[in-house]
Amino acid sequence: MAVALAGTLGCASARAQGPADGGSLLGQNPQQTNTTTQTKTTTQAGTTTNGQSPSPDAPTGKSNPPADPNASPSNSGNNPANNSDDQYGKQPKRILGIIPNYRAVSANSHLPPQSFKEKFWLATQDTFDYSDFVLVGALAGISMAQKSQPAFGQGGAGYGRYYWHTFVDGGIENYMTEAIVPTLTREDPRYYTLGKGGFVKRTGYAVSRLFITRTDSGNKTFNISEVVGAGAAAGIANTYYPPQSNTFVKTYQRWGTEVGLDGVFDVLKEFWPDINHAIFHGKY
Repeated sequence: MAVALAGTLGCASARAQGPADGGSLLGQNPQQTNTTTQTKTTTQAGTTTNGQSPSPDAPTGKSNPPADPNASPSNSGNNPANNSDDQYGKQPKRILGIIPNYRAVSANSHLPPQSFKEKFWLATQDTFDYSDFVLVGALAGISMAQKSQPAFGQGGAGYGRYYWHTFVDGGIENYMTEAIVPTLTREDPRYYTLGKGGFVKRTGYAVSRLFITRTDSGNKTFNISEVVGAGAAAGIANTYYPPQSNTFVKTYQRWGTEVGLDGVFDVLKEFWPDINHAIFHGKY
């Protein structure tokens, strides 16, 4: 049986290495064998003259064509693990499909610096987005319930006063912290997501972005845009609030409120990709 098997394998090998015309190797003279060998070396690497793949150990006469440089070597589109890595820390344009999230940058992203026009447009989007009118309405209602400005009164007229003051406060703060001051100090007003790490680490990182930011060149620096910009906005507000409100305490409260809201939104931005994945399965 062993002899028969060896004979069979030998015949199969002889057939795989035979000439294209199917002739027998036994009847060939040396010149014909030479011709057959030369013909085989011009055949495309990786196939014999009958179109079948040779054995893995067989020599090849030519290397395979180079792979497409734009193609993924591991076919990452079909690899769930790679898809998970691609999604971590990925920021959408809106949170819950409603709240504007234009300032958030996905984890491990490297973006070019923004021009003044781009920073100005970023502030405009945050100020006049339709969802901002809803947020302003909620904040105005809270302020009226607390009677933070007794001179505004109550009822519909009082709520209207609270509303437009709150809207203008937020708008000026947006333009100061996202456009005007960042342009003067050459700072990047966007929030760069950390994306990985424990809850305490990431929360601390998000809150620290109120005081640490990036320059347009990518270096870390003190966040003058947030601290000084919000303070300037609070000071400007003294020009349209009732005179009895133009005290240091009221100015400080407005400054603290604006910075505090930015801090809350930074934390929300940091964890939103995780919340979206865990609860909404990436829907938002």
